[in-house]
Amino acid sequence: MKIFNFHLMPYAHANLEEIRRQGTSWVTYSNAFYDPKKGADLYHEYLDQLEFADKLGFDGVAVNEHHQTAYGIMPTPGVLAGALARSIKHGDVAVLGRALPLVNNPLVIAEEFATLDNLLRGRFIAGFVRGIGAEYHTMGINPAESHARFHEAHDLIIKAWTQPGPFEFDGRYYKFKHVNPWPRPYSEPYPRIFTPSSGSIDTIRWSAQKRYTYCQTLAPIAAVAQTFSLFREEADKAGYQATPDQLCWSNAIYVAETDELALKQVRPHLEAYANDFLSRNPVMMSPPGYSSVASVKRVRAMKAFMSQRQSAEDILEKGVVIVGSPNTVREKLAAYQDLAGFGISLTKTQFGTMPHAMVQENQIAIAKEVLPYFKNRLPQPHVKAAAE
Repeated sequence: MKIFNFHLMPYAHANLEEIRRQGTSWVTYSNAFYDPKKGADLYHEYLDQLEFADKLGFDGVAVNEHHQTAYGIMPTPGVLAGALARSIKHGDVAVLGRALPLVNNPLVIAEEFATLDNLLRGRFIAGFVRGIGAEYHTMGINPAESHARFHEAHDLIIKAWTQPGPFEFDGRYYKFKHVNPWPRPYSEPYPRIFTPSSGSIDTIRWSAQKRYTYCQTLAPIAAVAQTFSLFREEADKAGYQATPDQLCWSNAIYVAETDELALKQVRPHLEAYANDFLSRNPVMMSPPGYSSVASVKRVRAMKAFMSQRQSAEDILEKGVVIVGSPNTVREKLAAYQDLAGFGISLTKTQFGTMPHAMVQENQIAIAKEVLPYFKNRLPQPHVKAAAE
């Protein structure tokens, strides 16, 4: 298994009382609650944490993109990936991912990602997403065009990376007389592509057909296992057998000396993360036309665990995060890998309001007590039936 240190970069100083009053930390939670001096400190702490992860032996680090929310202050993840490109010496750097339909010029992303791939000499991972529903409100993009814009932008970027320019591109949404981006990607033919999703059947099917790596975002492990099973079925239909390194699960892990101590230490930060930072206006999250009916039903079922406030115990019971002693964390992560069959773990070591010193202690514990045990571990098929 490869274990990446994935960071959401939340605004840890958010006014939780105001978020609770509004019922959301997205779109309408005013940026008047953002203190630039505290925010600047957070950016440097978070970059320090990712650089520390590389020194500790994580297989890579990952950032992502969200807009107008305290949940994650990374509206332009390429800036942060660029800041990391010169300091991350061993692992990969992933942007998971850029929301293709939210930009008017996808060639900007083609250039940005190619530049990062050159800086990292091929250790870059490109993430392509449609962006969550709320971000169509923040950017003023018609959600009914989301699918079509995404696929056209994707096709343009891939063509720009693989076909020598200049050439003309005449699409429905994007029209260019001269497509000739500099630089070209360092990787041949282009960087590895990951496709994060909340469980949309459309994304699962498309990602399998393209033979990309599918990343399941926050969800109970039983739902994750079902999603990965669907991916393998779609891969079979496409004429190949999916491998574990095409499946990655986004999770959060916290390690302490005992289960009791770990839960006590992490409780306020985990509950703030799940109940406040993740709180969303359901109307804005599901704008008309954004998803197919099948995908809406599936994602709603997977996200049912977020529909009401929960205790840390509720979250742990569903297998959304892993918290405990080294032995407990190792056992659960192994059992979850065997159940779902993934080969990549996108592990958050910071979440919610967790302070810097606590994060680094957690990173050290994971590096010492977890990473060595999973370095060459693959899912164990004979264990899966027992787990189920």
